[in-house]
Amino acid sequence: MATFMDVHDGFVGVTEAQLAEAHQADLDIQATEGVHFERAWLDPESGKVFCLSTGPSKDAVMRIHERAGHPTDQVYEVSVEA
Repeated sequence: MATFMDVHDGFVGVTEAQLAEAHQADLDIQATEGVHFERAWLDPESGKVFCLSTGPSKDAVMRIHERAGHPTDQVYEVSVEA
């Protein structure tokens, strides 16, 4: 399984509860694509959300986010770790 970090824009003013709800939407359907979302982080001032996941491909991660209602094309495979 590859590891991915993705970035979402447009979440200005989102609360911790709203982030948890969006993350749960991913968790509810992640198995259909063989993806596992590890964690999500929010910067409410910039409106950016960052998600860490593992899965078979970038496209699989993108499909889950799209189906969960928060699509992004900013998905990066992070294959080098220190």
